[in-house]
This record gives sequence, structure tokens and C-alpha cells, in this order.
Amino acid sequence: MVGDAALPAGSAAAAGPMAPTTWRRRWPLLPALLYMAVVTQVPFVFTVLYSFQSWNLVRPGSERWVGLANYANVFTDNAFRSALFTEIEMTVLAVALAMTLGVPLAGLLDRRFPGRGVARTLLISPFLIMPTVSGLLWKTTMLDPVYGIVGDVLSWFGVPATDFVSRFPMASVVAVLVWQWTPFMMLIVLAGLQSQPADVLEAARVDGAGPWTTFRWITLPHLRRYIELGVLLGAIYLVNTFDVIYMMTQGGPGTRTTNLPYYVYQRAFLGFDVGQASALGVVTVAGTIVVASVALRLLFTVFSGTERSAG
Repeated sequence: MVGDAALPAGSAAAAGPMAPTTWRRRWPLLPALLYMAVVTQVPFVFTVLYSFQSWNLVRPGSERWVGLANYANVFTDNAFRSALFTEIEMTVLAVALAMTLGVPLAGLLDRRFPGRGVARTLLISPFLIMPTVSGLLWKTTMLDPVYGIVGDVLSWFGVPATDFVSRFPMASVVAVLVWQWTPFMMLIVLAGLQSQPADVLEAARVDGAGPWTTFRWITLPHLRRYIELGVLLGAIYLVNTFDVIYMMTQGGPGTRTTNLPYYVYQRAFLGFDVGQASALGVVTVAGTIVVASVALRLLFTVFSGTERSAG
């Protein structure tokens, strides 16, 4: 009884049902929640339903319930496995190269020099260009075998004209993705560099540590969680790459650059197989959610461990 009497007047309301004031604060969010549910969850529910059906749009009346047959076909499909391996190869190469370039660029922008603001704006600009425009720009302006800038520069060194998109399709797509996502990695690493304690760096200089020693033993461990964050976010976005592939290679030559999103597009809009494409989409989304969940758990563990050690 004494403990209950000592409680504040508002604690009973807080412990009970949600107060009217809290509901009034949350009502403005309801339209956004409904919009997100209609735009994202309702189509996904229909996709799951279609994945249990055999339905080809070029054969009217072919719609029928087949259970898990579409999923069985997905996991026994050689083209699906090829697209999965292509997805992994493309994502790993693009993320690794973008981060490798982003770290030194962030170190450059962390220093003061004349024109740093202009340089920062120019380095960030590729990330602001839409992926469709990036793919078209690189295919027609940079890598064109006749009028391309890359071929023109290489001709100064005696390299003959080359159709890079046809001969090196994977390298061409990865180059565009790296060009577009390096600024993103650079900004994350730059935020980490600017959060370093100045007194620690000053103490290292007083102790006689050179630039490389300071970077190796002080800066790089401090940047670990920022690098992991950039790799995680970059991988989550790049597994959904479609625009660049569609504009540059259309998944070819053959299936060399056909990843999972483009393979789903081929089955749905070129093969008109709604059931098979829906099953492919569900498997792709489920795999992405699993990978993202594991990566986020590992990332939160790193951040929590860092905060505990700092405390």
C-alpha cells in the first residue's frame, strides 16, 4: 500500500491502456502507415498467393492451384542458380571496390585544402544520378566502341577500340555500380574520420607515430563499424540492382549478367509466367531479408560492444 501511494499521479495511466494524448500524437502517422501497407504489403500478399498457382498470361484459362510446385521448380532451376551466383559475384565486387576507393577519398576530403568544397561536391555527384541514367550514360558516352571517352583515352596508349559492354559485360556493370556507390561509402567513412577524438591523434603524433602507423593502429580500428555499416547498406541496395543491367546488357551476353531481379523480370514480363515469377520473387525477398537480418544483428553487436567498451 505504501508503494502504491508513493507512485506519481500519472503512473497508473502510464501503466494501463495507452493515454488519449498518446493516441492523438500517433493519429497523424496513420495515413502514412496505410499508404505503406497498400503500396508494399498488399502487392506482396498477392505475389505470395500467385506463387502457389500455375498461370501463364499467353494461355488464357491456365490459372490453377499447384501448391509448392513453383518453389520446387525454382530450387531445381539451373538458371536460378546461375542468377544467384551472378548476384553474389556482382554484389561482392561492387561493394568491395566501392569501399576500397571510398576510404582513401574520405581521407583526402578529411584534410583541408583549397577547393575542398568543390571537390566534395564533384565526388558526391555520381550518387545523385539515377541508376537508369548512369547505365545509359556509361553505355553511350563512356564505353561506346566508336565515340566512347574510355576508348578514346586508351587509344592514346595504343589500345585498339573495344566494345567493353559486349566483351567485358560483368566488369562494365560493376564499374558503373562502383562509380555510383563510391560516394556513399566515402561519406560514411568521412563521418567516421571526423568523429575521431583529436586528443588521441595528437597523443600519437607526440609519441612519434607516423601517418601510416596512426592509420593502422588508431584510425582503422575506429573506422571498423563505419566500414561495416557502409558494406551492409551497400550490399542491401546492390542486391536489388536492375536498372543498370537493363540499360547496359539486358542480362547478356547469354546470362552472364543476369542477376535475381533481372531473372524475375524475364520470367514475368518476357516469359509471362506469373506463377513462376512470383515464386522467384518470394524466394529472392526471403533470402534478402535473412541476409539483412543476420548482417544487422552482427552490426548491432559491434556497435553495442563498442559503446560498452567506451563506457
